[in-house]
Amino acid sequence: MSLAWLDEIEWTEDGLVPVIAQDSIGGRVMMFAWMNREALALTAADGYAVYWSRSRQRLWRKGEESGHRQKVIDMQLDCDADVILLKIEQEGGIACHTGRESCFFRSLHDGAWQTTEPVLKDPKTIYK
Repeated sequence: MSLAWLDEIEWTEDGLVPVIAQDSIGGRVMMFAWMNREALALTAADGYAVYWSRSRQRLWRKGEESGHRQKVIDMQLDCDADVILLKIEQEGGIACHTGRESCFFRSLHDGAWQTTEPVLKDPKTIYK
């Protein structure tokens, strides 16, 4: 398969593109991450999300430790060609390393961030 489609993306100076992972059925935003060319090509080829970990400086296959993989249902590029939207099925129902469904679990109330989502599984039991 030709990878010419990767050339249409407006990569950052660091060679990355921001990626939003959204539940394909309910539409909830599950997480935000980054991909480089290799991660995006692997995601397209394998059908499961592969990200670039900026903190670890390496590819990160979502769910490689937790088992909470993201099956890609659709991959979309925004109008400016600088953001990727993945419509996914979240395996295990947990996208966040904190053990929550989504990484977006805090809301601003009365000038303070308040946790509004429960922990579904203790991270100590998810990660080794």
